[in-house]
Amino acid sequence: MDPTQAPIEAAHDFSFLGLFLQADPIVKGVMILLVIASIACWTVVFEKVIRLSAARRQAKAFATLVRSGGSLDGDHRGIAGHVVKAAIDAWRDQDSSETRAERRERIERAMKGALTLEVKRLRTGLSLLATSGSTAPFVGLFGTVWGIMNSFSSIARSQDTSLAVVAPGIAEALFATAIGLVVAIPAVMAYNKLSADIGGVQSTFGSYISVLGNRLARDRAGAHRAAAE
Repeated sequence: MDPTQAPIEAAHDFSFLGLFLQADPIVKGVMILLVIASIACWTVVFEKVIRLSAARRQAKAFATLVRSGGSLDGDHRGIAGHVVKAAIDAWRDQDSSETRAERRERIERAMKGALTLEVKRLRTGLSLLATSGSTAPFVGLFGTVWGIMNSFSSIARSQDTSLAVVAPGIAEALFATAIGLVVAIPAVMAYNKLSADIGGVQSTFGSYISVLGNRLARDRAGAHRAAAE
């Protein structure tokens, strides 16, 4: 082993923690920013997984309720509760001049409005995943470019082009890009999966909203005929 390399190897720690601690302040700031973004993204993912699990159960219960023709006066929670409440409120808003088709359209519109609001709340936070997924690699690349610039500065100051001079700076720079990819890849995958799951929940509710709207419009028409008799 070349004894001249021993001090260099001792001076530079190429572990993850060592690369972070020895990095240039700008590169270190980029790494910290990316780590914070990663923590925020995983927080959103875990929160959405829990909420989507509940939303799927509510969608299934709503579908069962509509198929069975059960009473809407029960205790319905979450998205299903808001949709059912909007349906009941619209159903109770009597207008004798309405046709059955107009009544159905009004009831369905009320339910879809409630559903849209709940889905919008459910999607809160997904923009963070999309933003992180699209920008994290470039933020990491900025750290990489800055680190490589420092490596070239080290060459200029030392007049030495050996790998031992530039390796630490390049390693720190590439570590920033690696962190950026570690943030971006899960964020993009989670965004696509969560968006698809939310779309599935919305589709389930939307399908049975039409069935329930038709049922309530028919019930109201029957109530009007009974009142006329």
